Amino acid sequence: MKMSIHIHRVFWFTIICSIFLTACGTTGKNAPINIEQETINLLKIDNEFAQASMKKGLKNAYLDYIDSNAVLLRPNSLPIVDAEAVDYIVGLSDTAYDISWKPTAAYLSNGADLGYSYGVYEINLHEQGKPVFGTYITVWKKQADGNWKFVLQSNNDGVSVP
Repeated sequence: MKMSIHIHRVFWFTIICSIFLTACGTTGKNAPINIEQETINLLKIDNEFAQASMKKGLKNAYLDYIDSNAVLLRPNSLPIVDAEAVDYIVGLSDTAYDISWKPTAAYLSNGADLGYSYGVYEINLHEQGKPVFGTYITVWKKQADGNWKFVLQSNNDGVSVP
């Protein structure tokens, strides 16, 4: 009788564990990734970032989209990393200019959790009538909650755009 109860408990324990492990394995992580659709989504994120910059200002947009471990590459500066990058953004004064940009393309890793976008930006200084153009690259990382934050951002001033 004792053996029968023990086998019965082991049986139900095995069934419950199997159900639990099966449920844990169905989170969708093994679902096929549509890289083309995810690339379109990343371009959309970069466009939303640009729109936020025009609506809220560059500083506020950057603070919304920057990862806490981000790296900023700026002219005549060593890389600005992690909390220093966030502090750098907080210290920006973005009242003397307007900036807009348009991503040209984006590419993703096979896992669709890391990617980059690049394009052309335009800065209009309020004191000058002539805009300044440049190129940029932004490396993006998908967060645990599914949102994208940038982990590296760099730009290159002085591009002539017709």
